[in-house]
Amino acid sequence: MIPVDSRYSRRGFLGEALKLVAREAGGLLADRMAPRRHFRPPGALPEPGFLAACTRCGYCIEACPVDAIVAAPTRAGLAAGTPIIEPKVEPCIACEGMFCAHVCPTGALVPPLDGWSREKLGDLALDADRCIAFQGIECGVCVRVCPVGPEALDLDERGRPVILDGCVGCGVCVRACVTSPSSLALAIREN
Repeated sequence: MIPVDSRYSRRGFLGEALKLVAREAGGLLADRMAPRRHFRPPGALPEPGFLAACTRCGYCIEACPVDAIVAAPTRAGLAAGTPIIEPKVEPCIACEGMFCAHVCPTGALVPPLDGWSREKLGDLALDADRCIAFQGIECGVCVRVCPVGPEALDLDERGRPVILDGCVGCGVCVRACVTSPSSLALAIREN
């Protein structure tokens, strides 16, 4: 018997079609249900679909090269045991391999076809009143640690950080910020 690539088999096609339907249906339901309360790994379905599809197997947690993904605590209710990222503890590094999404057996995490180009884990905001670069002190730590690079976070002509469209909301800069509390804040992005 000749092995068949599952992407081109009937079962593979139906599986991919069901993942697409689940993602779209989850998006519609997410607008009507409780908002997402946790940062999810890249490629996560909209929250209702994610909670339904995730079996809490832990493969994504094991696959993360920096241990940024952890299981949600029991106090998380329905989300208990599902994979979350706590950027202030250990942020995602926006790795090129997106290993967590590739090992998900259920489709709760689906690797985006275009990688990180449109994937956003959170929304980054800058508080200029807290940022020392806006007070004339040379810094740039946030820009130097950004795993995405100058298409995400760069310095303007006066040496102040500027958040750009390429920001994936990973949280590396929030954790590295030298001000306390951080002048950068990460908000959970709704799907």
